[in-house]
Amino acid sequence: MFNPKSIFMKKLIFTVMAVAFSFLGFAQGEMPVVWAQDMGIKFIHLGTGLEVNDYSYVASAKEMAVFSNKDGSIYWKKTFNEIAPNLKKIDELVPFWKSNIVFLFERKSGKDQIACIDLTNGNLLWTTDKYQKVTEDMIVYIKEDHGFAISLKKELVYVKAESGEEVWSTSKFQGVVGKYVYNSDDQTMTMVNFVPGGVAAFFTAFKNQIVRINMKNGEIVWENVYIGRADRKTVTRDFVYDLEVDDDKVILRLAGIQVYDYNTGATLWSAAFDYTPEGVAKAPKDVKRWGVYGTVADPVVVGDDIYILDMADKKNQYVKKYDYHTGKLLWTSKEIKGARAIPGMDVVGDVVALQIGGMVEIQYMQVVESQYYTSYNYIVSYQGIKPYGVQAFNTSDGSLRWESEKFKKGITNAISVGNSHIVCSGKSLYSIDIETGNDNYEVPVSKGGVGLAQLIMPYGDDIIVVVGEKGLSEFKASDGSFIKNAVYKKSILSGKIKDIVLMKTEKADVAAFDLSTMTYKAFNARKGAETWLERVDAKYVYVYEKKVVTKLSTR
Repeated sequence: MFNPKSIFMKKLIFTVMAVAFSFLGFAQGEMPVVWAQDMGIKFIHLGTGLEVNDYSYVASAKEMAVFSNKDGSIYWKKTFNEIAPNLKKIDELVPFWKSNIVFLFERKSGKDQIACIDLTNGNLLWTTDKYQKVTEDMIVYIKEDHGFAISLKKELVYVKAESGEEVWSTSKFQGVVGKYVYNSDDQTMTMVNFVPGGVAAFFTAFKNQIVRINMKNGEIVWENVYIGRADRKTVTRDFVYDLEVDDDKVILRLAGIQVYDYNTGATLWSAAFDYTPEGVAKAPKDVKRWGVYGTVADPVVVGDDIYILDMADKKNQYVKKYDYHTGKLLWTSKEIKGARAIPGMDVVGDVVALQIGGMVEIQYMQVVESQYYTSYNYIVSYQGIKPYGVQAFNTSDGSLRWESEKFKKGITNAISVGNSHIVCSGKSLYSIDIETGNDNYEVPVSKGGVGLAQLIMPYGDDIIVVVGEKGLSEFKASDGSFIKNAVYKKSILSGKIKDIVLMKTEKADVAAFDLSTMTYKAFNARKGAETWLERVDAKYVYVYEKKVVTKLSTR
């Protein structure tokens, strides 16, 4: 089920291959230019910080400029040799925005050089050649302690951010630091480890670990194992799991739910199943990084109960109901045979409704090479997974309540709006009586005038938003009547932030739709440019082309 989220630094990057800024007749309005600045650098590296931080950068292999997000003015511009005499040119540049520190990497045969600089002024903080074969994925900034956890092949090293001074190292933690919870009272940190897909071969002795560690000296207070595969999304870098400390319990929501004692690390109870989505969707050619997400619906907590999908067996799946406080299994549903993905689960009254198959999220980095250039496309999209279906179970005992056959040919997703359970087949909207499975109404999405539906999403108390092939349309959830549309051109959903829905064409033109007015502003990009859509509130698009950066407003 589609559930867009917004978190820090969540941005989409589009490599643009269109030919002009000129706007086509589809548009209701062009994105106005806030500012445009010639940076004086033909850049190959770029990064856009949050509006509140006010720092972004562009860089070539030999020099770098940092500019203001607010007005485009250049704070500083220096060559890397000016910053650090032992650097001639850089191969990789990695910002850690919350720290205002940038890692510069010069890769040499067997001797990588690392230099850390202050993003705000370009001053050198520290350099080292001690840490080899370190990549962006292997460094984590711990903001509560202003330090960096650097994962090496045989140990985890913790250094002070400003000086690079090594505080401690431990060989008892393998892999990369994942999501964590920091306790400022005793300077301990509870965290899980994981291995990013791009460096899996580096950590040959990896095992799943959840630990509580003393950040003053690196001592492991306690250690346990977890079930599932902790990871971050390929493009947006969101964690695919959640970790929290609730009084004396550590709660890990990954592949179900896993609960530990905060003081000892002992497993209190677990309802987690080792599921991975390999083979669910096929990657396009020339893909370097690939991930499929949202194939299994998140657990649903209702009062003292929690409903979880058991997808450990790829041939047979089940809904299971547990006591949320003790982990006691209350019932197991009948088998849900053959489902490759169950993206949606809702509990409405005394009914558990499942969406079997439908749209799941895919993210990947694709390399495009030509005679003249190499470009990288960072893609966030959605793909339909078969087989399709809708089933409902009784919350009292897990028995099958009803099953609909009408969605065997297709489903995008299912949502709940008020008292209505809405399922979209791609061609029609169905309002289903959750108690009986009978239809309240069926409405063709063609009435919206934006082609077939890619996805539907709720808006307000009584509105269904249809994300179509050529724009957006709105229908009343209560009776299915058409409200309004905004016709664009052939495009796909790129994300949703508050009232703004972002759509992207195959050529990377973008449009920002305002759901409150059902209007949009759009941008047609130039060949060879890159556009970054600021993802905290979707107010701005940054366009990077050759030496010029342009800031556009989406509203």
